[in-house]
Amino acid sequence: MDNNFSSIESENKEENLSSKQIILFKKVSMVDKYNFFEYLAVMIDGGVSITEALDSVENKISSPYFKEKVKELITYISSGDSFSKSMKKMPDVFDASEISIVEAWETTGKLVFALSKLSDDLKKIYNLRKKVKGALTYPLIIFLFLLAAVCIVLIYVIPAIIPMFENASVELPMATKSLIATSDFVINNFAFIVLFFITLFVLFIGYRNTESGRMSLDVFALKVPLVGKVYRNFLLASISSTLGSLIGAGVTVVKTLTLTWKSTNNAAYMYLFDEIVDHVSKGDKIVESMREVDPEKYYFPVDYVQMLSVGEKTASLEKISEKLNDQYEKEVEYALASLTKWIEPLAILVAAIFVSWFAFAIFGAILKVTQTIA
Repeated sequence: MDNNFSSIESENKEENLSSKQIILFKKVSMVDKYNFFEYLAVMIDGGVSITEALDSVENKISSPYFKEKVKELITYISSGDSFSKSMKKMPDVFDASEISIVEAWETTGKLVFALSKLSDDLKKIYNLRKKVKGALTYPLIIFLFLLAAVCIVLIYVIPAIIPMFENASVELPMATKSLIATSDFVINNFAFIVLFFITLFVLFIGYRNTESGRMSLDVFALKVPLVGKVYRNFLLASISSTLGSLIGAGVTVVKTLTLTWKSTNNAAYMYLFDEIVDHVSKGDKIVESMREVDPEKYYFPVDYVQMLSVGEKTASLEKISEKLNDQYEKEVEYALASLTKWIEPLAILVAAIFVSWFAFAIFGAILKVTQTIA
């Protein structure tokens, strides 16, 4: 009896834990999503019904939240809804562009192709993001190590050395005075400095959430030396991928541009695409619209627009978009290589400046003291 009660209690605890996970982590990762589309495509292509395929895929998913959403999909489809219509009921899981691709190919009986395409596209975007994040993590780690080294020197090393100079009644060099003053300021105002940076971070997040703030910061991110080029090329690769997939699925040009605009997640490009959609709705060509909204050719470079122009003239926008996606993925890799090449010398330069300041301050003071004693 006691064993049965313990077993029931254990199961209840597991259910409660699962429920907490669902509440806390209401997000589906890109990895889970592209694996979901891939598993589904393979099973349906093998002759398994969509509900059976979803039931099987649900057992392979580790995310509790995504598991619940897949169960909801099964319920909707069992009730008579199509797969794309069921996806529409979950806007927090599936993007509008993903739904449009599935909807377009589903009507032609090519659901497997749509799922495989989505899986491949998401996998490419994920791998590209991973490369960008990996490259940008390196300078962040270097900066944090430098910051930690500077803090240790100012908070622990300098206070231990100061008494030696205070006992010797000599006029200390300017470098030594500035180093001691900086050390005193950091030690005496450490809590204030930490609070200042926390406040700055909160204000930054608040500003980022405003429309003008997001626009300013997104434009700034695109203009930052080295990093901006990586970011722009990443966005152009992502735009090309979405554009090609939607055009290939037979989605109308205006709807394709609208969905591409929403998928950029960059306020500057969202504004430009909003303008492009407006121009195209009035009868203008895509390339003409891009040239009008970006006369400086920064957001849409010359080679990008030229290739799109060829695709538009020859009615092969899908193929050209795929080529642009491949090209700009390579451009991201080249830009990352260039960024990584510059990071190390810049980090060494910053470290050298601080080490030189520290060396001049300490050895200058020691020289003064020894001269006085002599």
